[in-house]
Amino acid sequence: MATFGGGELIDLIGRASGNALKACWYQKWAVHRRLRPEAFGGLIHNMKTPAIGKTYPIHHEILDSPVLTEVHNRYGSYLLPMAYPEGSPAHPAYPAGHAVFAGAGATILKAFFDEKFVIPGPVTPSADGMMLNPYVGTLTVGNELNKLASNISIGRDAPGVHWRTDGLEGLHLGEASAIALLHDVRRVYNERFDGFTFTKFDGTTIVI
Repeated sequence: MATFGGGELIDLIGRASGNALKACWYQKWAVHRRLRPEAFGGLIHNMKTPAIGKTYPIHHEILDSPVLTEVHNRYGSYLLPMAYPEGSPAHPAYPAGHAVFAGAGATILKAFFDEKFVIPGPVTPSADGMMLNPYVGTLTVGNELNKLASNISIGRDAPGVHWRTDGLEGLHLGEASAIALLHDVRRVYNERFDGFTFTKFDGTTIVI
């Protein structure tokens, strides 16, 4: 099926994600150029190390934070400990590309599937990971897509390669890109179609 089938869905996810990433890289390089947490840690190290003696406009609450002493005692420097041995990517932090991609893809999926559909028979792993137990509660397609997108975004914060707002606004940028694409394709369907209706990340309902 050329429209409303699996092929169109995959095509729209790819197009929305590609457009979102282009917008993301424009924001990274032409607008914000925000330092990665790792690079910001380097500025702190330069200020806190007397032999280096550099000075930057960093707020005293950060420079006096007890966590810096803990990091120095454990690792021998004030540099931000990284989960990845190669360090963070060399391009700017804001917005986060992974979050932009996730936001765009999740939005297209929410537009095509019933967000309120309750997932039947969900299970959750036991504490030891050896068996699956019935999940207590209700899981819907819309909420699970939102959680998936959020987890991809937050997952980049934990290793130290992004700030929280990189991911949060990245999700919104991806969503906006997908919405713009859906407005375009809505106009070219030959079939009788009432439009796309879904819930945005901020909880509001949008009809296209």
